[in-house]
Formats: sequence, structure tokens, C-alpha cells
Amino acid sequence: MHRRVVVTGMGAMTAIGNSVKAFWEGLLQGKNGVGPITHFDPAQFSTRFAAEVKNFSFDGILDVRESNRMDRYTQMAMVAAHEALQDSGMDLEKIDHDMAGVVVGSGIGGIQSFETEHGKYIEKGPRRVSPYFVPQMISDIAAGQISIRYGLKGPNYATVSACATASHAIGDAARLIKYGDADIMVTGGSEAPITPMGLAGFCSMKALSSRNEEPGKASRPFDRERDGFVMGEGAGILVLEELEHARKRGANIYAEIRGIGFTADAHHVTAPAPGGEGAVRAMRRSAEDGKLNLNEVDYINAHGTSTPYNDKNETAAIKALFGDHAYKMNISSTKSMIGHLLGAAGAVELIVSVLAIKHNIIPPTINYEFPDPECDLNYTPNVPQERRVRNAISNTFGFGGHNACILVSKFE
Repeated sequence: MHRRVVVTGMGAMTAIGNSVKAFWEGLLQGKNGVGPITHFDPAQFSTRFAAEVKNFSFDGILDVRESNRMDRYTQMAMVAAHEALQDSGMDLEKIDHDMAGVVVGSGIGGIQSFETEHGKYIEKGPRRVSPYFVPQMISDIAAGQISIRYGLKGPNYATVSACATASHAIGDAARLIKYGDADIMVTGGSEAPITPMGLAGFCSMKALSSRNEEPGKASRPFDRERDGFVMGEGAGILVLEELEHARKRGANIYAEIRGIGFTADAHHVTAPAPGGEGAVRAMRRSAEDGKLNLNEVDYINAHGTSTPYNDKNETAAIKALFGDHAYKMNISSTKSMIGHLLGAAGAVELIVSVLAIKHNIIPPTINYEFPDPECDLNYTPNVPQERRVRNAISNTFGFGGHNACILVSKFE
């Protein structure tokens, strides 16, 4: 039996909005979430700005004791999961808890907790390290905490694949439903990497933009003047359901998860394969899995990190796969507004793709000022564009050569 998978709930925590509604409105306004780092003093770093979540609150969702035992990445995942489940309209008293699971990943996990406890160890010795250190730090604990909070007893684990983490989580969750292991999956990713060590590592790699004098213009995907990505933080959580399960309870259906494409570059630890060859195969596999002709894709939410090589390679991959149709699609990188959420990127960007389908509006790529002759597609520059969106692909490509593409379609 062919089981179809639909999206029935969504929750988001980003630098431009702490709910899906606020996030979407911010995207359409071209709101910029990038600014000076406030989590710590960044004076000695070569990059001193990021896309931080503002006014983060877990009131009514976590009490102080619970929150003190969680890393920031888990706190944000819990808040986004709460919103997604509320949005789904699901009565958790009436579901089969054995058929409801969680796959939520984090690329880096509890780095803030690691730094804090390591500081205690250096200053005061091993006896002062918190007994909660390990379960605060590990990358699977957000999935575990969501499962515990809501009594979801089906498949429960995390994926870790750098910037492709959340897309791998969502793809796995969809397949668990498709293959009959679950009827409901809570899935996505969360990341809180804006810490001294997190920033230091990326600065040393020279992967980040260093536009300290005008941070609001630093994240500029596909623009000729791009000079590196901007670190972001946040969470994106989706509720996926088997179609008949959703129909029986009268759920609001946003869109259908149609196809999944996972590949590897097998090339280099950080650089993409030449010409985006691995990305080509991942996008093609997502369309083949969804039994969709390539010319039926209307929108690509690009990985679009604002690094010189990534944007050029992703553009080349899109042109190599889609041919002339590449110029007829809309493409945008919402990282221009919220920065790069690393392991959470695929989840918030799939939420964008779903909303583009629901509202028939393409959010823009902001800070697009100077065309790059090697990046010559329609990146929806600076202002949103209305068009019918039937099918969209969300692209995520991670260090290690991990490629994950999710095809989402209007529900029919």
C-alpha cells in the first residue's frame, strides 16, 4: 500500500520571528535578522556579528528547573515543537502513542553546555562538572526530550550531518511513515552555535563574512560581493502524518512530502564537488522519488550560503539538471535574512517552501545588489514575487559532502 505523507503542523524559532507567523511575515517584509553578537563579547574575533534569536522565551512551555537542565538548542527545539503540535490541532489523548515518533537533529548539539562545563572543569576541577552535562550536550537529546514531554513512543532518534541534518531528519521521518513504522512524526532540527568556540572555529576556517562595518549586508547569497556565510541559530519543527490518519481527524493539510534525495559528494571535507555534481544527483533523486517531471518544479529554496564557492556550484548544479527550465523557476535563499542555521537550516527552509506553496508567494533573497555572471538565475532579488507554486525543492548541503533535498508539493 502506498502511504502518503503530509505536513499538518509547523513551529519555528528564527532571528526574524519566534513563531511561524512572525517568521513568514518577516520573510515577506525582507526583514534582516543579522546584527552585532550579544551572547558574549566578540571584540577579539575577526567576525563580530551573527543572526541571533531575539527575546527568546519558553514561558508556559518549560519551567525554570527544566530549562536549567537543557542546552539552548534543546530549549528552542522544545518551543518550536510545542508550536508545531499546537498548530497541528492534534489531541494527544486520542492518538496511538506507539505509532508517533520523533526524529530531530542538531549538527553541533550542546556546544554552549560543553563550553560552560569545560570552564568549570578548568577552574575548579572535575567534581564541579554538572551531572547533567552529558544529557545537556549530546545531539540526540532534543529528540529525546520532545518524546518524553509528549509521550511519543514510536521511532525516536537524531540525525547529524552538518548543514544537511534537518533535511535528513525530515526525510527519514517521512519514510518511517511511508513504510508503516509510524503514523505521526515530529521532525526537524535545532541549533545554537553562536558561542565563543563555535565562532572561533568558523572564523579560523575563514568561512564567515567579515563585513563588520555593515553586518546587515553581510549575508548576500548569489551576489558578486559575497564573502562568506553568517552564523544563525534557531529551530524548525514539522508534524508529518500519514494522509488517511490526518483526514480521519480533519487535520489542516499544508502540503505533501513528495520526494526525497540523499547523496554524497565523496570529494572533500568542506568544499562542494566541482559543478555541484552531488547536488545534481540529490535534486534529481528527489524528483524521481516524487515521480515528478523536472519542468514541474516551480521554486527552489536554495542552500545559498553566501560563500563564493557554494553559490557558484549550486547555480551550476541547478542549470546542469534543469537546463532551460532553470531560468523559468524562482530561487531564493532565506539565509540572507536569518543567517545559516547549520543543522536546523533544512527544517526552517522546508517550512518556507511549504508556505510558498500554501500562499503562492516566493520570499526574496535580500542584499542582492551586484549580479555575478556565474550566478545568473532568478534569485527573487530583494522583494517577494507572487506566482503559482505547485512543487518546491528545499536544498541542503553539508560539510562532509552530505546532500539532502526534499520535494514538497501542493496537496491534491
